[in-house]
Amino acid sequence: MTGNIIARRYAKALFSLGLGQGGDAVSAYGKDLEELAAVLENVPELMRVFANPIFVAAEKKAVLDGVLAKLAVSPMVKNFLGLLAEKERLAFLPEIAVYFRTLLDEAQGVVRGRLVTALNLAEARRDQIKSKLEAQTGKKLVLDFAVDPEILGGVMLKVGDKVLDASLRAQLQILKEQIKRGD
Repeated sequence: MTGNIIARRYAKALFSLGLGQGGDAVSAYGKDLEELAAVLENVPELMRVFANPIFVAAEKKAVLDGVLAKLAVSPMVKNFLGLLAEKERLAFLPEIAVYFRTLLDEAQGVVRGRLVTALNLAEARRDQIKSKLEAQTGKKLVLDFAVDPEILGGVMLKVGDKVLDASLRAQLQILKEQIKRGD
């Protein structure tokens, strides 16, 4: 819980700085954070170093500088990451990136979702579904498509915090429960 509060606080601070810069600064900061979070996810040893209290802030900052030398990160984000290193908060970077993405999506009117089908959909069908959902929600939709043969048929849609399970598997489960109850 404490980590979540810390991540939100730092993400809001960077987001506010980006808004103050104007233009595409906020989007650029978000891209930089996501890029660094992806590096940390792919190299878990870095996260272990950043989370380990044995390493002092200066050592963590040196490791961070080595990573940042290989990435094209804006000066503002570099300074932000330096602050995180000084305050021993680098371990919260993935959570900060996630919450920053949430703030950016809200500001841009973007909703993220996931559509799971039993079979792979053609690109034209994906675009058609996405545009229909965008028309219904009135917002720009970033939709991830996934295939899960275990749902047997139909779709499972999760948009924001809403879930629509219109899969054959779910309907069979409902029918099974009704038979058990004797309805």
